[in-house]
Amino acid sequence: MAGRTQRLAETARRNRVELVEARLTRRDLAKLGLITAAGYLVTKLGLSTRASGTTRSAPESPATTPWVEELPVPPVAIPREPDALGIRPKQRNQAIAGEAGREAHQHWELFDVSAADLHLLENRVTGVRWHRELPPDECWCWNGVFPGPRIHARVGRPTLVRLRNQLPTLDLHRGYGRPTTATHLHGGHTAAESDGDPLVRVEPGQWLDQLHLNRRAGFSDPATGAIDDPRVGVRTASYHDQSLGFGAQNSYRGNVGTYHVFDEFDSGHEADPNPNAWRLPSGDFDVPLVLHDRVFDAHGRGYFDLFDLDGIVGDKVTVNGRIQPFFRVARRKYRFRLHNVGPCRSYTLHLSNDLDLVQVARDGAMLPAPYVSKDVSLAVGQSADVIVDFGRPPMGIELYLVDVEARDALGPATRRPLTLAQGARLLRFDMDATLDTRGDPSRVPEHFFSPIPAEAWVPTATRTFVIEREDGGWTVNGRPFDPEFMAATPTLGSAEAWNFVNRSGGWLRALQLPMADPLVLSRDGRAPATGSPGRGGVLRLAPGETVSVLRRFRDFRGRYSVHSRYGAEGDQGLTFMWRVVS
Repeated sequence: MAGRTQRLAETARRNRVELVEARLTRRDLAKLGLITAAGYLVTKLGLSTRASGTTRSAPESPATTPWVEELPVPPVAIPREPDALGIRPKQRNQAIAGEAGREAHQHWELFDVSAADLHLLENRVTGVRWHRELPPDECWCWNGVFPGPRIHARVGRPTLVRLRNQLPTLDLHRGYGRPTTATHLHGGHTAAESDGDPLVRVEPGQWLDQLHLNRRAGFSDPATGAIDDPRVGVRTASYHDQSLGFGAQNSYRGNVGTYHVFDEFDSGHEADPNPNAWRLPSGDFDVPLVLHDRVFDAHGRGYFDLFDLDGIVGDKVTVNGRIQPFFRVARRKYRFRLHNVGPCRSYTLHLSNDLDLVQVARDGAMLPAPYVSKDVSLAVGQSADVIVDFGRPPMGIELYLVDVEARDALGPATRRPLTLAQGARLLRFDMDATLDTRGDPSRVPEHFFSPIPAEAWVPTATRTFVIEREDGGWTVNGRPFDPEFMAATPTLGSAEAWNFVNRSGGWLRALQLPMADPLVLSRDGRAPATGSPGRGGVLRLAPGETVSVLRRFRDFRGRYSVHSRYGAEGDQGLTFMWRVVS
């Protein structure tokens, strides 16, 4: 019986793939009578996995041998000369030259092409080898690598990124995703026209300039008293697609990269003579670890089920684009910047042998002081910077990065976490005494910054956003997503209190809040937990939880969105738009 059920499930999967290849929209499927009012595929043999007697919608990936490939580290992007871009950047949109639609760049007077870093990112069809035992998987990657190039920026020095879409046109497109991108710098204090508006897409053959001034929030209004406040700066950010209806699919297909910001404190120089510098591990010892789960079909090709409304959870976790790689480490301290890029899996990460993780940042924001713990939890879209000292463990022990989160498509399960022995080993660390430690001049300071007091922000308005799930769809304050409806219109320079209420049953939510970090006031009326910076561009909402935040709207006007970072929900409309007005 089990064999028949498995065959029926595989038949249903192949038929759903054909629907995707046919580029049928949900409206088309509704006209054909193939989806229900709740958005699910009809219960029909040969189409729905529920009709085959199983709830599993994804295939089981082919087996792969662990620890046979070395961890790749994303390359640091090298700034380009102005001539390398071809068409020189301008404040206003250059539609006649092929630029996608956007508003004029704000604060253009602060941009000088000779005193800025210019980057060219080209979105290309790329054959990604997630493992040597799997065939190349057709993905869409920036400059042909996954994750995309690591952009290094500095506070006060602008970065202009030209995004060029070299993907196939819609008439040639096959498979999941849509080759019209809207790339968002997640965690940045960014103008609306450079924020990756989900309603503004870069079509194949087009390009778009995004300007990141890399200035701390409040730079345009010295009266705020925060013009040089380093506590509001984000140091670990990322970029990914957030186009309406296809953001999770496009990110799953490869539209992901990292963006790290340095300043006089977090200088990227572990031997920095500046007495204010923290001297955290830097250079080769500052390593991003991008976690991305995938599932593959019987032929080893990446699979994304558009009809799984609960969210696809891969049975293979990749780290920097490899399945269960190993990483040779010197006997010294390392800084790891952990990024969970989804699409739907959450993690609770430990080091095997129960070694300590020293957390120094959460969601790009520095903690007030280092926080020593045994684990770090990451919802989709969240990041954490941790320091690991490989000079402490004895030689010869096996050391792994282990996920002990119980598997669940809805986010962290309500079940008890797994033990270290039961957990999934994601990455093996090979301590190598022959590797040069460079003398390890790095350190971990006792303190970073004092927390921002809530009294410093006086809200002029309070808003509440209630998130619910009804009949397979999502609503905010009882409204389904409407691109023309602005759920909030805060005034430039104001502060507001926003309350988020998660009434979506047993679902954990992770909401992306653009435009500077919100200040978390409370969770169900309690102060933020120890080890939290009290800020962060991703707001994690447990089932039934209410989280209150203070937000300030500084420097930039325009339209922004709040959306779920859990892939299926963001693409299905767990989104609302808001606009900063004069």
